[in-house]
Amino acid sequence: MAEIIQKDGTWTFDGDTVRIVPGRDKGVGPLRQTLGEVAVPLRALAGISFEPGRKAGRLRLRLRDGADPLLQVTGGRLPEASDPYRLTVEQDRTGVAEYFVDEVRAALLVEQVDSGPTREYLLPGPAVPITVAAGDGTVAFDGDRVTLEWNWTAEEAKRSGGTRGFGLADLRTVEWSPSKGLSNGWLRFLPVGVASPAAPKYDPFTVELFGFKNDPLMALVAAAVALRLPHPAAAAADGAPAAVPVLSAATAPPEETAADHDTLLRRLRELGEMHQTGILTAEEFTAAKQAVLRRF
Repeated sequence: MAEIIQKDGTWTFDGDTVRIVPGRDKGVGPLRQTLGEVAVPLRALAGISFEPGRKAGRLRLRLRDGADPLLQVTGGRLPEASDPYRLTVEQDRTGVAEYFVDEVRAALLVEQVDSGPTREYLLPGPAVPITVAAGDGTVAFDGDRVTLEWNWTAEEAKRSGGTRGFGLADLRTVEWSPSKGLSNGWLRFLPVGVASPAAPKYDPFTVELFGFKNDPLMALVAAAVALRLPHPAAAAADGAPAAVPVLSAATAPPEETAADHDTLLRRLRELGEMHQTGILTAEEFTAAKQAVLRRF
């Protein structure tokens, strides 16, 4: 049994599971406080490390790709204060942190845990029902159905349609993107049959996020929904389009029989802008660009 108790939180390891309980320190973000205790089974781990620092060190868990729906939808874009798999360690507890790392690594070695990607979620995700208010709306999810309710900051295009509800069967995927610089973020639900969603400000299936402290909480909603949709790795292996990430599919050109070159050039410019602003990853940009180029 290994345990480390800090103001930032408490981690324990019993040989099979790393249990993470967030602390009550002011540096603990709302996402970690709302998520609560997280139990990470050994088979979901790819590794663990301790990073010493001048004032404080950090313990970090590295999960297998595809094991956690929260990490799947956030794609490494969570702020430090919201990362449940990071623990700030005070200088006088460095030895305890290093012992904790040794215990987990030894168990991974003995059990010969595969550190590669997984085709199924190995963590249960956030508890439902869950309701979060941030940006221009409030999202509620009960495990089967999503409800979007708009506030006064929402555009008329959204508010005029009133409260919107839809079931999991109506969804192709869900995505979360944080605010970055002057660009707003979003929580987007992509319905089946919708290839190119409207801009977040006007899309009735998207909550626009303005960069305030509750924005990361929308990632919990996204994770709870993603958990109940087909796992992207399993869908891709079966020959079906991956559920996450959705951007490459959402930005792919329509299947016209005779695409106009001006339209395709405009699409390439749009993809370039989305890549530069961080909306598209390098891999997503390359795939979408190649799809456009094939239309010439």
